[in-house]
Amino acid sequence: MGMTKAKILLKGPREKSDLELLVDTGSLYTWVSEELLKRLGISPTSHRKFTTIEGRHLERPIGEALIEYNGESAHCVVVFAHPSDVNVMGVTALENLGLEVDPTRETLRRAESLAAF
Repeated sequence: MGMTKAKILLKGPREKSDLELLVDTGSLYTWVSEELLKRLGISPTSHRKFTTIEGRHLERPIGEALIEYNGESAHCVVVFAHPSDVNVMGVTALENLGLEVDPTRETLRRAESLAAF
């Protein structure tokens, strides 16, 4: 199985930026460079604690950004990533945008929605 990448448009109050992110379904949130988020005018709203795959504990600011992919857009939680952190698109952004990973094609596709009745 390969890696899936997504070309997105990230919008803040001041600016917007095209960006390519690795899709990580093991990451709850989308991680983007703190420097870029601040340049776009996105401000932290709170802090969260995270545990890495190696078991290290981190604390990072989080905020909210508008993410666009293939004409769809959704407000998503973003983590203010440090230079040593990997920038990824997390599963909540996928869910908010109604997307899922197609592992065979290594692309994103529209997810089917199931009614609960």
